This record gives sequence, structure tokens and C-alpha cells, in this order.
Amino acid sequence: MRKLLLPVLLLLPWIIFSSCGRKMVRIESMYCENFVDPAGIERENPRLSWIIESSRRNQYQKAYRILVSSGIKNLKKNIGDMWDSGIVDSDQSILVAYRGRALQPATRYFWKVMIWDQDGVPADWSNTGTWLMGLTGEKDWQGAEWIGFRELPDSMRLVPGATSTDPRLGNRAAERAVIPCFRKEFTVSRKIVEASLFISGLGHYEAFINGTKIGRGFLTPGWTHYDKSVLYNCHDITELLLRGPNALGVMAGNGFYYINRERYFKLLTAFGEPSLICQLRLVFADGSVETINSDQSWKCTPSSITYSSIYGGEDFDARLEQDGWNAPGFNDSSWQSPVLINPPQGRLRAEQDHPVTVAGTIDVKKIKSLPSGGYLYDFGQNASGIPELKVKGERGKTIRLIPAELITQDGLANQKASGEPYCFSYTLKGGGVETWRPSFSYYGFRYIQIEGAAPDSCKERNDLPGIVELKMLHTRNSTPSAGYFNCSSELFNKTNDLIKWAVKSNLQSVVTDCPHREKLGWLEQTHLMGGSIHYNYNLYHLYRKIVQDMCDAQEANGFVPNFVPEYRPSSPDFRDSPEWGSAAVILPWLIYRWYGDTSVIAEAWPMMCCFADNLKSKADNDILSHGLGDWFDLGPGDPGPSQLTPKAVTATAVYYYDLVLLSRMARILDKQAEMVYYAEWAARVKKAFDSKFFNPVSCVYSTGSQTAMSMPWVVGLTDEKYREKVIQNLEDSLRAGGNSLTAGDIGFHYLVSALTESGRSRLLYEMNSRDDIPGYGYQLKKGATALTESWPALETVSNNHLMLGHLMEWFYNGLAGIRQETNSAASREIIIKPALTGDIRFVDAAFISPYGKIISQWKRDNNILQMNVTIPVNTSATIYIPAGPDAVINESGLAVEKVPGISYAGREGGRSLYRIGSGSYNFEIIN
Repeated sequence: MRKLLLPVLLLLPWIIFSSCGRKMVRIESMYCENFVDPAGIERENPRLSWIIESSRRNQYQKAYRILVSSGIKNLKKNIGDMWDSGIVDSDQSILVAYRGRALQPATRYFWKVMIWDQDGVPADWSNTGTWLMGLTGEKDWQGAEWIGFRELPDSMRLVPGATSTDPRLGNRAAERAVIPCFRKEFTVSRKIVEASLFISGLGHYEAFINGTKIGRGFLTPGWTHYDKSVLYNCHDITELLLRGPNALGVMAGNGFYYINRERYFKLLTAFGEPSLICQLRLVFADGSVETINSDQSWKCTPSSITYSSIYGGEDFDARLEQDGWNAPGFNDSSWQSPVLINPPQGRLRAEQDHPVTVAGTIDVKKIKSLPSGGYLYDFGQNASGIPELKVKGERGKTIRLIPAELITQDGLANQKASGEPYCFSYTLKGGGVETWRPSFSYYGFRYIQIEGAAPDSCKERNDLPGIVELKMLHTRNSTPSAGYFNCSSELFNKTNDLIKWAVKSNLQSVVTDCPHREKLGWLEQTHLMGGSIHYNYNLYHLYRKIVQDMCDAQEANGFVPNFVPEYRPSSPDFRDSPEWGSAAVILPWLIYRWYGDTSVIAEAWPMMCCFADNLKSKADNDILSHGLGDWFDLGPGDPGPSQLTPKAVTATAVYYYDLVLLSRMARILDKQAEMVYYAEWAARVKKAFDSKFFNPVSCVYSTGSQTAMSMPWVVGLTDEKYREKVIQNLEDSLRAGGNSLTAGDIGFHYLVSALTESGRSRLLYEMNSRDDIPGYGYQLKKGATALTESWPALETVSNNHLMLGHLMEWFYNGLAGIRQETNSAASREIIIKPALTGDIRFVDAAFISPYGKIISQWKRDNNILQMNVTIPVNTSATIYIPAGPDAVINESGLAVEKVPGISYAGREGGRSLYRIGSGSYNFEIIN
């Protein structure tokens, strides 16, 4: 009796508050593993998160209670048969680990959460969230086989890829792989409560139930090093099934799994021909379960895709289409049984990333007839994507579509810098308007040159097929947006759009360098451009995937290559540059800082330590001097490897930074010995760096280039006593050089960071508010619609490249001033420190952190400044208000010192500092 009474007495305060308190907070959003209602979770203890909203200020969570149930009925009765956390006295609202009964594979769970605010007043229960467990082990796939149209002989297997001139190639992988269709009919005779499809197709797949496409994915699943990891997806298809006959149809494509030699290719691979594994799990109302597995009872045949290459394009012959092939009742007697394929060597893993999808449609802006025949369609925007064609004409007529991001002087598609020849082709079946889009290839383009057809409105097209409509479908990773930026400067808004289109075009299942010529996951941009991208898009899942890609690519000696997955070893510097491979250390740190996830540090710890050891083995007296250096800096020669900064400066500086981060991460993991070990190692590298590159008299590093001066300052190599002199020397050098940009891929990130952190936003403004020298304005003036690979927007290199887009980060953390404290994670402790500079009259920006939306808006008119700030529940902020010592500062019409919950925190650099809690604030400053 006493054991029962004690918990009740402990709960009385909460019950009293529940009955008489007014609910001031609510659960707005819920996440499992940072997804909304995900399918395919493999973690034994999934982490649950929620975003809290309130109309009141200074709100934070004091306690929570989570219920997890195996069924919705129990949850509605407030029964957590899997886990009832009880009331936990904690302010944690992100990544709360499940601590209940063992979770079963391929099983759905339901959850909800209640929270109490700082006064002990409970919110209402949240809405219901769910997650579906994946197939967590090989045994869970029992009965499912890898099937294909044919097996690739071992003699033709080509892993890793090689160049076309490599003598090892011989006749390997010399013929086209068949792009097959698979189908399986089955009958549903009882009521189904849930149907889940677990599926992987290599390289990619499209799946259908009863003729309806499953999911929104394009190029699904994401590409990996297939000998290490193979991704599968989980789809809820309950609503697509019928009582009676049903049909499951799947088409598998090449992707990076098999790259054809025909047309353009950056590299070649032949892991195997397209293949498939799947398991359809049917859960009936009576609790019974039936599985339908991929095996030789299926049927298969070549599809209507006659050529497909991730690098060369795609051909489709509509005459070969078999209507209804993915619907029940189709006569598949002429189809053959699939062959059993040797399983890929990589481990099957659930794809824990947002799929690549069609993210938008771009209509044609202009159509021009070409003197040489044909037509040029101009969509007005350079972007990653595919065409969608609507056409009518005679059976057997073939249309050729040549995409390009540039055009020649004659107005023809220009693929010289983006990979040629690349094209799509479509052969008509005849009989009305036909609609087609490619399934397994994409390109970066603005223009499409049409051969063999004419606009349907053209009166003189004779017997040519008529194009009824041609659109661009922009394809990218569907990760949610995380922010927006707008200001009074039209040039900066256009610059933001310029960079953003390059970012969007290169967010795929890796962060590619360009969406046409290479499509490879070069690593330096993931950390150097990480800040810019993460203000715009949620990078959590994509970056976790890249960390796994690096683990898969790491060699036994600790080496991590410049791009992952690595399908083709490159020449030494293009394969081994410390600034690139250091993503192995920097990315786990960034994921922790941005999202508060320590598990990625723990999981990546062995990889990070081995990578540091590999760098050590290549150092000469603690100095690294190999690699590409400050790639594409603006020097006297053609862009390429570093011209203005010795490679050893950037290589050794990032080496030092890796060691500093390892020491910090060791502290987070409570690895005290390792924390000291890496700190002492970093000190030795710093000593060597200073001795070789720093002049303490002049306070100049190495050549004094923009990169040489800014990178050591940002990564912490500059002693405190020299910091002001070094940054002043950098400013003086910039002004002496006419505020021109010369830093490249590596250095410009650090230049922007150094000028932002040192309060020199005015200089950044002046450097980038012009179009007369190579830079953003110059590119826009030349007509670029996406950021280009080179500062002067050369036509000889890619014109859709995100690697120089670092100014975007300054738009958010400089002009809008949205940052977090040095020791904060997941933006728990926020800084709002806007830079009022140049002739900018207003800024409006927002960023969605793991705790909710942060808003920073300011507007100035003569001597009056208005600042509007929103801080999420469960966080706090320091506001840096630009104000003289005698300025009048009001908040919502009251003198700021009279407003409850706002505390004065002193002055710094001509600003008054105030500490605030959550809520929305409206400051008016009269100077």
C-alpha cells in the first residue's frame, strides 16, 4: 500500500497544476530521428524530439512524459505498453532516447509527449507520432532474393572505376546493361491494416502498385560505395492495395552501379547489372502477417529504356511499352523468370535521408528556331533536372533533346565544359499526345536543343512531331527548407538567389560539385560551404549519410579520399588533399554543433582518429605540404591548384584544426586522456606552423595572401596578442588591392569568417557590392543564373558550382546576425548581432533551429533603428543592439530597462547587450 501511495503523493503537485494552471505552451512539431513519422528506422533506441511554441515570453520546459505504444488504441487511453517514461524532470526536448521494451523489426509504433512549463503547468498531450522499424538484420530479409534480368560476369566487373584509357579495362563492362522491368501479382483476400514495402534496386528503382508510382523519389535509393553499403527504402503502401488481385511492378536502372561507355562518362563502373531485392509485408486485421518476397516466381523483361547512363543521358522507345505491365491482369506469358543475382558485397542499410524528388517545375521562357535546323528552348534558369516532354506525331519518329547550361555563339547547346555528348531521346509510339520524362539520369542545364521535332504551333513543321509542351523538372534532395533571407540590396538578393540555385542543384544523395560533368561528392565544400547551406536547408540526414560514405571509403591506413563515394582513384593531389579529407573530422563536429547530436561523434570516432594518424604519417616535422591547396584562387595563371598561397599553409592549418576539434570532441565523449593527447599534438603542429609561416614582427603569414592571413586567424593558430594586428594587416592588404577577391575554394570561407568575426562587415559589403571585377556581381552581369565554378564565370568550366558561395553565410550570421554561442549546440544559446553596414536599409531573415524558428529583422530610417527578434521556447539569446551610450532603447513601447525578463549585459564594440528568453520582441533604438 505504501509503495502505491508514494508515487501518487509525488504526482500531486503536477496534478494540482494540471487542474488549475492555464496552458501557455503547446507541442507544435514532433520528430523521430529528426524525421516526421519515418519508416525504416534501424536504431535500437530511436531519439524523439519536439518543438514547443508559446504566445508568452521566457518559456522553457521543466519536465516531460513520453508514451510509446504498439497500437493507437492503447495510446489514446494514455497507455504506453512499450514505454512510459514517467514524468522526467528535464528541459531536454531534442534527441530523447527511447528506453522501453525491445523494438521489433518491420513494426510500427505510436508515441506522444506531454510537457510541463517552468511553472509546472502541463501542456495538452501532443498529437500522435509514429515510426516504422526497418529490417535491422540479415535474418529479417529471409526469403527475399536479389533478382535481375541477367548476371554480370565476374570478368566484366569493374570496381573501382577507371578511365577509358586504363589498360585494365579490356572488354569489361563494354556492352549496355539491360534496364529491366519486374512484376509480381498477388491476391489480398482479407482486411489489411498495414502494408509495408522494403525495397532496394541497384543502381536505382521505380516501384509501382497497381500502376501507381510508389513514393516521390527520383534516383532512389541514393548512391553509395556498393561494396560497403547498399541502401533500401521502406514505403507504406496500405492505401494503394485493393481487395482481390494486385500487382507490384519495379523498374531498375543503372545509376553509378553500372556506367556505360557510350557517350560521355566521367568514370566507369560495373558493380553489376540492375537488380532488385524487396519484401512486401502485409499485416491483417486478425494480427496475421504475410510476406511477398522477390524471388524467381517473379517475371521480368527489358523495359522501353534502351540506353541509360548517369553521365550520358537516357533513350526511351515508346514502341516497346507494354501498357498495364505494372497492373493486375496483365498477360506476362512472354516474360521470363529472373535470375538470382549474387548479392552485392555492401551491407543493406535503411536510407536515412530525404529522397531526391522533383522539387519544382520551370516553364520555358523563350523558343528560338536555329539556322541549322531544330529549336532551342530557353528556361531562363540553370538548374539540375530533367525534361518533361509532351509530343504528338507519327510512330517511329525520334526526338533528340540536348541539354546545356550554355550556348555557343551560333545559339547551339554548348556542353564543352559540362560533359559531352549527353542527350535524351524519345521514339514515339503514335496515336495522340504522349508524355515522357527520364527515369534514371539528370543533368544541369538552362537550355534544351531539339532535333527531330518542332513546336506544335509551328505551321511549317511538315511531318515532324509536334512538341505540345516542354518543361524543366528541377530535381534535388527534398530536405526541408531551414531559412530565408531578404534585404534592401537588390544585388545581395540576386547574389543570394545565385548561390541558392547552385546549392539546390548540388544537393543530391551527396553534395555534388556540379550537376553535369562530375556529379561527385567532393568533400571540401561540405564543411566550407556547410554554414551557408545549413542556414537554408536541414542538413542533418544528408550529412549523416556523407559521414557513413567517408567511413566506407576510408582505407586501412586511415586515408579518406577527396570525394566519396570514390568510384575512381584520381591522380595524387586530386585524391589526397588534407583540406578535402578533413571533412572526416569536421563534419561530425558540425553535425553536433548544428543539431546537438553526440552519437555521430561517438560513431565516427574511430574513423576520425585513424584519419588524424594518416595525416601524421605524411607530415614532415609536423608540416603537411601536399594536395590542391586553395583551389581556383584568382592568380596570374589559369584557375586550378593554389597560386597565391603555399599548399603547406592550408594543409597544415586544417591539420591543426582537425586536432583541436578532436580534443574538443574527446571532452564531449568524456575521453580525458584523448582530450589531452590531441591538445598536445595540436600545440606541436602550431609551433611548427608559426616557425615556418608566421613573422611575429610584421604579423604576416607566409605570402600575405587573403587565404594565408585569414585561415590561421579563424582556426585559432593566431595568438591573442597578435590577433588584432593580423586582422588589421588583412584589412590593409584588401584595401590596397582595391577590395578585389582573390581567395579560392578553401580560402574564401575563412576570409568571410575572419571579416565577420572581427566586426569588419563593412569591408565584406564593399568587396561584394560591385560588378566590375570577378565576383558575384560580375557573374550576374554576365548573365549567370547559378553560381559558377570560377570568380570570372569562365565558359570553360562549370557554370553551376556551389563551392564559392560562402557569402551566403554572412547574409545570415553577419547582416542578420543569427549565430550561436561558442559552447552552444543546436542553437540553444543564441546570439543576434546584426551588422548595419553600407546603404542597406533593412534585413529580414529567419532560421529554423532544432528548437524552432529564429527571426532577425531590422530596419533603419535616419536615427531610428527597429529590431524585431523571435527566440524559440527552451532557448535564450544575447541581443547586440547597435546603440550609442546615450541612445533611447524601447521594447514594445516601454523603456527596455522596465521590461520584465530583459536584463542588461553590458556594452561591447559600440553595442548594448541584453539577455532575453524565448518570445517575440520589438526594439526601437533612437540614437
